[in-house]
Amino acid sequence: MLKIEGITKRFGGLVAVDQVSLQVNQGEIFGLIGPNGAGKTTFFNILTGIYKPDAGTIMFEEKPFRIAKSGIARTFQNIRLLKEETVLDNVALGMFGKTSSGLWAAILGLRSAKEEEAIVHTESLRLLELVGLASYEQLEAGSLSYGNQRRVEIARALVAKPKLLLLDEPTAGMNAEEVQEMTALIRKIRENGTTVILIEHNVTMVTGLCDRIAVLDHGVKIADDSPEAVISNPEVIEAYIGKVDEEGVTQHAAN
Repeated sequence: MLKIEGITKRFGGLVAVDQVSLQVNQGEIFGLIGPNGAGKTTFFNILTGIYKPDAGTIMFEEKPFRIAKSGIARTFQNIRLLKEETVLDNVALGMFGKTSSGLWAAILGLRSAKEEEAIVHTESLRLLELVGLASYEQLEAGSLSYGNQRRVEIARALVAKPKLLLLDEPTAGMNAEEVQEMTALIRKIRENGTTVILIEHNVTMVTGLCDRIAVLDHGVKIADDSPEAVISNPEVIEAYIGKVDEEGVTQHAAN
């Protein structure tokens, strides 16, 4: 589904992402991990069109991709909801780029606009049920718990029916129970036909959830394999824990 070759991004003299290549297959849950400063967020921002790479190519379904037009949606590490608007209205905003009737049709109450509004309403309610928030649609988004706000953001991303969903730190700030619930939700999203890529600091959660994992360290890909192979990879262990010298003293990795 997604083929990335030789992606590089520089900020002045700093190479934040250095010739990274990845392939993500349809129907996978693919994890991207690495220590702080590894280049994960920069790489994600390239994938989602926020940054333009200095080198390399990205192909989506064998075509050069444009994020919204290609059927790709994302969430952000810092939750971005309209907190004084209802949960339902926040989710419906995810369909903004997919509707076609236009502003004047809505203002004039034309039939096309009313039909589209009904479709958006129905689909938004369906996605709220999927993420476990079926009874929350009329609440202000800002009144929800942190974990439920994450669910609203995911529903908003899904309402446009993306083929590929990019999740940026979906369990950040969550307790153990919320992490389990989010893990179950991501599995359900995949079961409904959406491929998922996620950046995540919770290595235990990622290794239990993902089909494959890639690891970045200082902008370089150091591993790309099954969870079992990745967590036993000496380079990955060194990146996270540090290197043990001849005297058995751990030289800690910079995190």
